[in-house]
Amino acid sequence: MKYPLFLCDFDGTLVRADCTVSVRNREAIRAYREAGGVFAVVTGRMLSSILPRVRELGLEEGLVAAYQGAVIYDVKAGVCLKEEHFAEENALRVIRLLEAEGVHIHIYSGDSLYSNRDDELLRVYEKICGIRSEGVEEKLSALVARTHMPVVKALAMAPPAEREELYLRLKRLLGDGYYVTCSSDWLVEIMPAGQDKASAVDFLSRYYNIPRANIAAIGDQLNDLPMLERAGCAFAVASGEEALKSRARVVAACEEDGVAQAIEICMGVQS
Repeated sequence: MKYPLFLCDFDGTLVRADCTVSVRNREAIRAYREAGGVFAVVTGRMLSSILPRVRELGLEEGLVAAYQGAVIYDVKAGVCLKEEHFAEENALRVIRLLEAEGVHIHIYSGDSLYSNRDDELLRVYEKICGIRSEGVEEKLSALVARTHMPVVKALAMAPPAEREELYLRLKRLLGDGYYVTCSSDWLVEIMPAGQDKASAVDFLSRYYNIPRANIAAIGDQLNDLPMLERAGCAFAVASGEEALKSRARVVAACEEDGVAQAIEICMGVQS
């Protein structure tokens, strides 16, 4: 098999708007694995959010990359092989900047999510991700400064019409040392520099001893772009961002089983 490792984004790529994975996608993953391929999910989600969904796919062994690749987890062994987070001063800089922006903020530490707002938007996010946030009665920056908790990721929620402007402003204000990206039409995420999905490709390439040229990857959002640029074979679902579709082979939309189509192309089932 030319591409024995297939890396797949989750939200907007594999899972549909109703939070389900289609039968065709499930069958394609099963066939790929039975043919000797390794299928791995690479997502911005926290580990406790993605693990139940990975197991639903029958992936009871192998690795999953969470938090854009800052965390790599061995599903069968139940251990983290990689765990990265912000230096505290860098986390506080990000959080204080977001607080000054007056936006809806999430910060993540291990398997805990903390938010500065308890509203309907948070409820929607919790439902999609299958998690519950921790109650906070102080500023998030004060919480981090007081507890010294390791912050893996910070996130800002913004209406789709405002997301691009916020994304570009945060990139400009933060500069080097930070990775700013978008994982949906209404989410802007901030990670330490270097903790992106390209780092997940590199880790998985070394772990499985598979050259990057023989790795296929698929995604839909800007946070998937580093992964697609790093892999030897790149796919973008038709429902994805133009920045991806201009640099990858476009397959069917998420709702139309684009992952299955990409897997079938990698297996030579279709051209």
